[in-house]
Amino acid sequence: MSNDLNQEFVGDFAGDLVVGLDAGGTRTRAVLAAADGRPLAEGAAGPGNALTVPVPRLTDHLVEAIGQAVPERARPRVVAVAGGFAGATAASTEEPGHVNARTALTAALRRLGIPTARLRVCSDIEAAFASAPGAPADGLALVAGTGAVALRITDRRSTATVDGDGWLLGDDGSGFWIGRSAVRAALRMADGRGPTTVLARSVGQALGVPAEELPGDGDWSRAHREAYRMHVLPAVMAELPIRLARFAPLVVEAAGEKDTVAEGLLDQAADQLTDTVRALEPTPGERIVATGGLLGPEGPLTAPLTARLHTLGLTLDWVPDGCRGAIALARLAHDGDSR
Repeated sequence: MSNDLNQEFVGDFAGDLVVGLDAGGTRTRAVLAAADGRPLAEGAAGPGNALTVPVPRLTDHLVEAIGQAVPERARPRVVAVAGGFAGATAASTEEPGHVNARTALTAALRRLGIPTARLRVCSDIEAAFASAPGAPADGLALVAGTGAVALRITDRRSTATVDGDGWLLGDDGSGFWIGRSAVRAALRMADGRGPTTVLARSVGQALGVPAEELPGDGDWSRAHREAYRMHVLPAVMAELPIRLARFAPLVVEAAGEKDTVAEGLLDQAADQLTDTVRALEPTPGERIVATGGLLGPEGPLTAPLTARLHTLGLTLDWVPDGCRGAIALARLAHDGDSR
């Protein structure tokens, strides 16, 4: 349904309304829903990380996303708003990310003429956890995308965190970790320290290494090795480190071709995510909600991680994002549940 049609339909809708927000590192998504949770319309805008996006710009992004989702004549009927923000948490109202998110969201709602009496702020991961069927209040959450982190959620708030330490110090098993490992494997093959892998060619092609400097797997002369390194290293160093995550799909592709190095990297990533979950001391049968591209229906780590977690008595319950959970949390806020 187009946004214009959504707007027309919502304008004719007579009941109470709630708004759920999923504000992540790349975009902010707003979903308008009926009080029973039925989605009615949505909008999107720029990044919503409450720690890295300045409050005035975050406010503008929220105004844009919510304004798209909620037509003007429906705004007085919004009875509750809940937002899951990257960089924020529900565990502490004094934490900087929480303060920034609440400040920006309050300002955005006032600018749009939407009541702010029932307002709830949490992390995007806490919202994603609540997106699982039944809007659970307790259990484990695992994110495996560009970064990687696991949380214990108690009473809808994060009470323990494992990893999520960023590209420099952690995010083990993440898309970044896999992408960096791909470049490391390519360089190790090129300088003679590592085994043969098709990753050397695919990484080189992605970085624009000239075709004449990419010989067949068994034809790497010393001159080819030096030329490869002289091209790859400056190309990598010229980009932001997090951009290494873009090489993760090359590992998945190579593993599909039975490249043993690539297969080993995906196995290591699954092992690391298992260790991350294990550090939360899960009990058999405890719920674990997962999100992130590495663990989706087509995610490359879904099968190996599922098998590993099965030995711990755990099963993955995947959700695409935190929008459904934010709607559920907004409904709880409307019902007077402050958890």
